[in-house]
Amino acid sequence: MYIQILGSAAGGGFPQWNCNCRNCHGLRSGSLKARPRTQSSIALSDDGVHWILCNASPDIRAQIDGFAPLQPARAVRDSGIAAVILLDSQIDHTTGLLSLREGCPHQVWCTQMVYQDLSSGFPLFNMLRHWPGGGLHWQPIDLTGSFIVPACPNLLFTPLPLDSAAPPYSPHRNDPRPGDNIGLLVRDLNTGGTLFYAPGLGRVDEALRARMASADCLLVDGTFWQDDEMIRCEVGSQLGSALGHLPQSGAGGMLAVLDGLPARKVLIHINNTNPILDENSAERAELSARGIEVAFDGMSIEL
Repeated sequence: MYIQILGSAAGGGFPQWNCNCRNCHGLRSGSLKARPRTQSSIALSDDGVHWILCNASPDIRAQIDGFAPLQPARAVRDSGIAAVILLDSQIDHTTGLLSLREGCPHQVWCTQMVYQDLSSGFPLFNMLRHWPGGGLHWQPIDLTGSFIVPACPNLLFTPLPLDSAAPPYSPHRNDPRPGDNIGLLVRDLNTGGTLFYAPGLGRVDEALRARMASADCLLVDGTFWQDDEMIRCEVGSQLGSALGHLPQSGAGGMLAVLDGLPARKVLIHINNTNPILDENSAERAELSARGIEVAFDGMSIEL
């Protein structure tokens, strides 16, 4: 299995266009040792030629420019993107579909709840029906079983409903439903290598941790270091947990969840306020001591 990190930041990217927090200011001024990052998305392949896009970032055009296998190579109009899987209906994970409209039709796998959001509050499926081939062809994800995307027949996808949050525009924002947010357990049927991917993860119970323990690589929510991080940085008024993200620090935080798991551990979907973006920070040193990596744009993993 080939795993390409196209974007590793949370919504707004890093630096965020309207933010002057310590991290964003430091990156712009050159006083912070850090990498710029686009908004979260990955691509998966079983052959290095046909790729499944997992979430469609608003930064997809720049991400395609930065990864040659997704660029046209076989015809006048072409793409290495063979299908799209949406793990939720967040704007920073779906808006890239608008930028891919010239390549319609696209096969899009998502849950019933995500499809409802993208047909009502943010009606991408309705809007793009006017493009070639009817735009986006919905392939339902059944939460009770596994599925295979024909473009990559050696990858078996198992959806895992997660405790997180629907986007602010969702008609059921205050009424969480199974399927609002999923993680993916992806197994390469040839190599046996297994990835657990969950960029939005609000809570980990024992059953989910047991599923995580079966993976060779964990690519998981690294949005916030502290639950009240946005408040401390004076850039917001909500807790990370209210936004559906488990912070890294504290009792029951992501670091505690990952302790003892044998897999390769990589944090993704990192908010611009998170101190782990500073490669010289004490928080980054703590991650290194625990054997936890921080995803960056262009990072490649093979399983």
